[in-house]
Parts: sequence; structure tokens; C-alpha cells
Amino acid sequence: MTTRRTDYTNDATVRGVRATGGDLLPGGVIGDGRYRLLAPFGVDLRGNAHLWRARDGQLRRDVALTVLVGDPTDRDATIAARRTLERAAHAARFTSPAVSRVLDVLGVGSGIDPSEGVLGVVVADFAQGTDLVDLIAEHPLPAGTAARLVEPLAIAVEQAHHTGLVLGVDHPQRVRVGPDGSLRLSFPGPLPQATLQDDVKGLGAILYLLLTGRWALPGGPPTIPGAPRERNGAPVSPAALRQDVPDDLADLAVRSIADTSLGGIRTSSALLTVLEGIAQRAELLDQQTELLNPVLPGGDRLADQDTVWTTNKRPPRDDDRRRKLAIGVTALTVATVGVLAWVGMQLISFFGSDPVPAAVQQTVVASPPPAGGSTGNQPQANPPPAPKPAGPVKPTRVVVYSVKGDKDNARTVGRVNDGKPGTVWSTVRYKQPFPTAKPGIGIMSTFKDPTKLAQVIIDSPSEGAQVEIRSASSATAKLDDTKLIGTATLTNGKTEIALSAAEPTENVMVWITKLGVDGDENVTQIREVEFQLAQ
Repeated sequence: MTTRRTDYTNDATVRGVRATGGDLLPGGVIGDGRYRLLAPFGVDLRGNAHLWRARDGQLRRDVALTVLVGDPTDRDATIAARRTLERAAHAARFTSPAVSRVLDVLGVGSGIDPSEGVLGVVVADFAQGTDLVDLIAEHPLPAGTAARLVEPLAIAVEQAHHTGLVLGVDHPQRVRVGPDGSLRLSFPGPLPQATLQDDVKGLGAILYLLLTGRWALPGGPPTIPGAPRERNGAPVSPAALRQDVPDDLADLAVRSIADTSLGGIRTSSALLTVLEGIAQRAELLDQQTELLNPVLPGGDRLADQDTVWTTNKRPPRDDDRRRKLAIGVTALTVATVGVLAWVGMQLISFFGSDPVPAAVQQTVVASPPPAGGSTGNQPQANPPPAPKPAGPVKPTRVVVYSVKGDKDNARTVGRVNDGKPGTVWSTVRYKQPFPTAKPGIGIMSTFKDPTKLAQVIIDSPSEGAQVEIRSASSATAKLDDTKLIGTATLTNGKTEIALSAAEPTENVMVWITKLGVDGDENVTQIREVEFQLAQ
């Protein structure tokens, strides 16, 4: 199924803006002729903000424009537009994968002619993907999917709030769904009166929208039905509209939207704490989930360019065949041992009872322990040569592994395995380095079957970060139960890590023990993790 693009040019709020918004039609230009309007993406009526995809004629790239329109003789309108531009300029210093970067802010006198009815423009990176409104146009999403979608955006809101910034995530047409399956604030520009609490309400309203297909805040798009209300004004619980929505997730959506006088959630950190717990529980229930294309209710899929993920079960293993194979291997081993014993007896009878030469005695003493002995996490004294790479192999599932605290950006970890070097997964930015902040953070990759690996290649810009490659019996194994098979200090680019000869395993973890340094913060970013089969 190809997602439906809403034709906002048929919206009366767009068709009738010429008197107050200049030539806001596809093909028109704005900002001293630099930006050519390509397609409208909606209107935030609360601030007379028109959302457009445009073409930057100087840099030859697409950008997202938040065009503030109004009467230049209206003092209140001009003050509100100026305040929005100021807040957008402050937000330009904030960086997050879940927020489009503000590239420029244009006001009256800096490329904007107020006589055309335009009071200001916020220019941001254009986010590829799907409109949030289009995503739920046919049906709401499964509860677990909705929780995972909202989590990265909630993390960005929490990080922004720590710096005192309001992002303005309180309108659905400002948010898009990226190809990596995470929500992104694509049209920044918070309203002049917006508060931190409004961001919290916006997150709750987006969660409510994903669960019910209804918008629960004032000023939403006219194409989305409003949420039904209780007598006290709070939105009706999503659990009352859909029986498959868990009570705690429904309660989170309602309490995030409700005023604090009605028991509403006040801070983004409180919302994120509850949301992460729900998302982690959903992840445990979906141990077989792969981060590929989305399967929506009814069996439909998003278009390839707008993928989120899919839920594909691993094929059941043929236990009978494996059992027969194990019996056959055992029988062959016993027969081989018998032949070797017979050959040994013949050699002994041939040489008689001559004493064993000293050189042979020394060789026997210096021989390594049997292969079946436990080596724990320590490498062998005389390890066998590392196997040679034989070609790439992709895991079926990638998750964040943590032994303490939150799982850093768990919803975007699929970027390390998407084959797109332009996408990046990042740890949280820590004020203290590892192990002061926490002992480490890991990326656990699971393969379909036990796999013998020769090499791991990590593409990262975080020069100086240190990693360990560890094999594990399961994706949830304790750190002490994992086995060290390789170490490296990352360079800026691709770092090849040769692995010691090890038995095939289904689970391999990149365990980050030392973070890179970015200014006064400690962070590690990873573009891709590639695994090479052993010959």
C-alpha cells in the first residue's frame, strides 16, 4: 500500500491565504527569491503557521519552511511572529535525531517583505518519510508500535527541557515519521506562548492520535476528528475506544493531555519514565520482532520509502533434523576415536617400550588445555589464528543492551543495521564518562542461526571510543556470562575488528566501554555495524 499524500492545496485555509500570506502557492518564491515553494504540508491555525516543503535555490536542496503569515499592521500578530522566530533561533543550537535542524530564521528586514503578508520564516532540514496524519488515516496503530514511535521524540523533548527549550511538538502536521521508524519534529517553531507543559501535552496527544486516530488538543487539523470528552473535560480513555489498548498506556496518554489540576503529568521526565517502561515491556513481548517494514492492521504495508518496521516471526527450527544430525556427528566422532586408538596401539607395539624423548615430553606439557575447558572472559595464552572474512551477514534483530539505567535511544538503534551510512545511532550525551556514569552500553545483534564470525566493522565518527565485541548465549544474558572475542579503539570512519576463533553464536554484542568526547560531553555515535562471516 502506498501511503496517501494529503492534498493541502484543497484546504480552504491554504487557498484563501493570498490576502494575508502573499503568493503561498506551489511554484511561488519566498525569502528574496531563494526558496521556491514545492508542496504544502499543513497549517497550524493557532499561530497562522503554514508548513511547506521548498527548494533552496542557492544550496540546491529541499528544506522545510514554517511560514508565519498575518497582517503587518496588526501589532499583536507581528509581536507573536517575532517571538516565534526568537524561540526558533534559540532552538537552532539544539541537536537531536528526532528534531529537524533549524538552518535559518528570516524576519522582516532579513529577506521578508511584510507587505506580502509574510511576517517570518523558519528554515529547517527537510525530513523524508511519511506524514503523521497519513500514517493513521486508515486505522490506528497497535499499542506497542505507538509506544515505540513516541519514545524517541519524548527523549528529544526531555533533553530540550533540560536546557530550558520548548520544542513545540503540539501539532500533528509538524511531526513526520522517518524511514527509520521514529517520529521527528519536522517543522520547528514553537508558539510564542508555548510552555514546557505544552510539549508534554503534545506528546500525550500524539500518542492518543496513534492509538485512536483522534486529536485531543485544540487547534488540530480539520481533517482529523476530535477526541470525545469526559464531563470534566478530559479526553475519553483510548482503552474505552479500543479494547486492545493496555490500561497503563491509555492512562499515560490521558494524563499527559490533562491539566495538572486533573491529575495530569507535569514534566517530560515523568512521561518518559512511564513510556520507557511500557516500551520495554512491549519489547519483551516482541522478542521475535525485526526492525524492518511495518505491518499495519489488516496486512497493509507502508511504502518502501516510508518504512518503519515489520513483525516477522522466526521460522520454527527443525528439531528432529538437528537431533538426527547430532546423533550422526556423535557416531562419527566415536568411530574416529576408535580408529585413532587402534593406530596408537600399533605405534606403541612398533616402538616397544622405549622412553618418550624429552622433546616430546616438553611438547606435551606445553600443549594448550582441551578445547572444552572454560576460558571465561579471558583470551587464551596461545590463541589460534583469527579466521578470514568470507562475506557480510546481517542480524535479524538489533536492540540496546544496558545493565544500569535507561537504554540509550533504543528506538533508533535499527540505524546501525539499515545499510544507510547517513543515519546515525547515538548514545545519550553524558556529563561524566564511563564507567562513572554507567559501566557501559551495548548493541546486541541476534542472528537467525548460530553464526561463526571473523570480523566486525564499525563505522563511527566518535574517534577514541573503545568497544568490546562479546558473544552471548542469549540477548538478555548477564554481562559476566558473555565472552570477550575482540576489542578496538574506534577511529573516525570504519574500524575493522578481527575476532578470535570462537564457536558459532546467535548473539553478538558491541559493548561500549569508553565514550568519545564532543566538547564537554561524552557520547558515541555509530553509523553502521557490519558482520563478516568466517571462512
